[in-house]
Amino acid sequence: MIKIRDLSLTLRDFSLRDINLTIDGGEYFVILGPTGAGKTVLLESIAGLHTIKHGEIWVDGVEITHLPPEARRLGYVPQDYVLFPFLNVIGNITFGLDHTAPARSAREKQAKELANLLGISPLLDRDVRSLSGGEKQRVALARALAISPRLLLLDEPFNSLDLQTAKYLRLELRRIHLTLGITIVHVTHNQVEAEEMADRLAIIKAGRLEQVGRPHDVFFYPENEAVSDFIGALNILDCDSCRPLGSGIVEVTCDGMHVLLPHDGAAVRKIALLPRDIYVSERQPPGPQVNRFKGTVTGIKSLGAAVRLEVMVGSRTLLAEMPHDIFSEMDLKVGQEVFLILKLRRMRVLESDGEVGP
Repeated sequence: MIKIRDLSLTLRDFSLRDINLTIDGGEYFVILGPTGAGKTVLLESIAGLHTIKHGEIWVDGVEITHLPPEARRLGYVPQDYVLFPFLNVIGNITFGLDHTAPARSAREKQAKELANLLGISPLLDRDVRSLSGGEKQRVALARALAISPRLLLLDEPFNSLDLQTAKYLRLELRRIHLTLGITIVHVTHNQVEAEEMADRLAIIKAGRLEQVGRPHDVFFYPENEAVSDFIGALNILDCDSCRPLGSGIVEVTCDGMHVLLPHDGAAVRKIALLPRDIYVSERQPPGPQVNRFKGTVTGIKSLGAAVRLEVMVGSRTLLAEMPHDIFSEMDLKVGQEVFLILKLRRMRVLESDGEVGP
């Protein structure tokens, strides 16, 4: 378990102010926030990479505030992985282990077990400079896990990966977490990533913790304007009824709109959708009329690179966003009729028991 008490720290352009946070043992905890919020500084403080003058950091009841990094027994994977180009894959994995002669066989055995767990056994003799981004990330994870850490710290682990590789590795990392039962603290600016990975998460903005809770608590019930601004103006619809259709699909009725969505849990109480996940068309799109609605533009607001539309659908106003250049091409006006498509896979679901679904 990690306890951070009254932590404040200033480093050039980044600062932390009065951070108080508890992370439970075995938890997958995500620190989420925009670029420059102080996420990495907080993670590096836990890792022991900064001198702390104000505040305390405790792990499993022992204060580690002033311990050097090597004495903390923490695994740390920085954004750029920092693999050693002069070592091959197995050399990188075993780098932090005991290098005395009697330990060599045990060291190699442990490296091979980790390589098998992470699916990189065929790569052990490879030069790390020849690896793909996803392969480098798994090698970095194996090196961090090789010291049997009580805590694993990950700084934007999927930031430099393509979408398909990142999605696959998110699933793999979740599997590894369940297999090892280790506490993981994961920093990201990606809301989808945070929602998929976190048992709980913290929103940090301008060096302050703004909200801590389970993903559905934070996304459905933001506690202040800073959290709402970061998450975005959600369309939150109260569901009057929920009818299973089989094969993991349900139909919900929200403010007179019949919406189909993939769901296998308890009855759906609310659904939420970001404005950018609503597609807007001037003409009725072809294809099945699933989650497609006709509405009238009642408001237009420029957000810099994007434009936000208010669209009245029946008795409900929905918010939709599009890039400014597309809006200019469409030349939409207040009072104009448009067609909306709600993106099926981007809906957040709040069940009647309070749990959140995809």
